[in-house]
Amino acid sequence: MVIFISGIDTDIGKTIATGMLARSLMAQNISVMTQKLVQTGVATVNGGKAVSEDILTHRELMQIPLNDFDIDGTTCPYCFSKPASPHLASAMDNAILNVDDITQATKKLQNHFDVVLLEGAGGLLVPITEDCLTLDYIAEQGYPVILVTSGRLGSINHTLLSIEAIQSRGLKLHSLIYNTIHDDDADISQSTQEFLQSYLKNHIPDCHWLVLNQVDDNTLLELPANFIE
Repeated sequence: MVIFISGIDTDIGKTIATGMLARSLMAQNISVMTQKLVQTGVATVNGGKAVSEDILTHRELMQIPLNDFDIDGTTCPYCFSKPASPHLASAMDNAILNVDDITQATKKLQNHFDVVLLEGAGGLLVPITEDCLTLDYIAEQGYPVILVTSGRLGSINHTLLSIEAIQSRGLKLHSLIYNTIHDDDADISQSTQEFLQSYLKNHIPDCHWLVLNQVDDNTLLELPANFIE
């Protein structure tokens, strides 16, 4: 099973959420590995190959070392130096990004793990190439989507727009993860959570609601029994 993890915007907490999901699934004795769609903003790149910084964060949160799939680039086939959308970052590094390489890497991981958590780069409509938006690619693969949101101002609007984009491609919204990292206002946080939970109940009742609180070495997400089906 492959699940795509995206967010309502950049810097919303996708990487932490992905790593914590993997850790929590491992605690349930589920064979899981994370993958990064494309990594941009890497300090050192050699021919488009580097160990993804987000993959490093995943492994730290999963409390496991880097594995052979990390070292050979399977868990992140493309790393680029420019902190920008993949289509621009690849052009700045004079590299060609072939989405088929990403697909083949995912399939390789599927041969070894029951669950692959594929983290995106930026939001849902970020262009991977000049001709392919992130959500176009995910729709072609048919992956269910986990969306990370928060309580910062504007999140309700961005969340609902993202949900509509997911549904417009005929994709399943598997889970909505509320990340408390941006909870600077208790009233906004409470209202946002209540509104989004009510929206899911009325419109997408089979979507899981998860809350990501402060992370420490012992933190696990509370996953429902039917989270992986």
